[in-house]
Amino acid sequence: MKEDIRSGFISNLPVAVSVMAYGSVLGMLAAQKNIQWTELMFMNVFVFAGTAQFVMVEMWKNSLPVIEITIAVLVINLRYVLIGASLRTLFEGKALKHKMAVMHLVADENWAVTMAALKSGKANTYFLLGGGLCLLTSWCFGTLLGHSLGAVIKNPEAYALDFAFVAVFTALAFSMWQGKRNVVPWIAAAVFAVAAEKMLPGKWYVLIGGMGGAAVEAFLWGKGDNTNDR
Repeated sequence: MKEDIRSGFISNLPVAVSVMAYGSVLGMLAAQKNIQWTELMFMNVFVFAGTAQFVMVEMWKNSLPVIEITIAVLVINLRYVLIGASLRTLFEGKALKHKMAVMHLVADENWAVTMAALKSGKANTYFLLGGGLCLLTSWCFGTLLGHSLGAVIKNPEAYALDFAFVAVFTALAFSMWQGKRNVVPWIAAAVFAVAAEKMLPGKWYVLIGGMGGAAVEAFLWGKGDNTNDR
């Protein structure tokens, strides 16, 4: 168990650098919203969802719109339903408490690293947990650093620090490329997401894009298109 956690921690170190980078951007934004570090740390530990936390900070006011924030975070994090489904075989036979503890630390990055390791039979739930601990550590350190710099750097976009968020997800997406079979589902996901972003308020495009792409993938598999061209 300890070796698996250690392996997962080490395997996620490369992406942890990017996580720390865009965590620092969140910390800067939080400082500019007069959010205390203790409040940000509470958010890190109990929410631990980068995109959702950016939205929370963006919506932060003296009179907190609790209901609106809750709904926005719920919509954004609904994608974890799909992520959880993809990890079904990994969690098979595990106790509910174990599933809940590990899933709380699942992020897009350690999920992608785990799925890649799973292909070679090197991943299990403790590997996933180790990755989560790695990302949580780097995320907390990054937000703390950014919060400390928030009073100094007023415009993080001027230094392209906000691009770290886009860069890491682009790298993760292409690391999961499996060849020609991915073309149609990926295009479908993009079309669904763009259409939803234009037509619906809020962050529904995150969920709709993911579910649209997954539905197309399922349809193609149902039609027998299970080629493995690379």
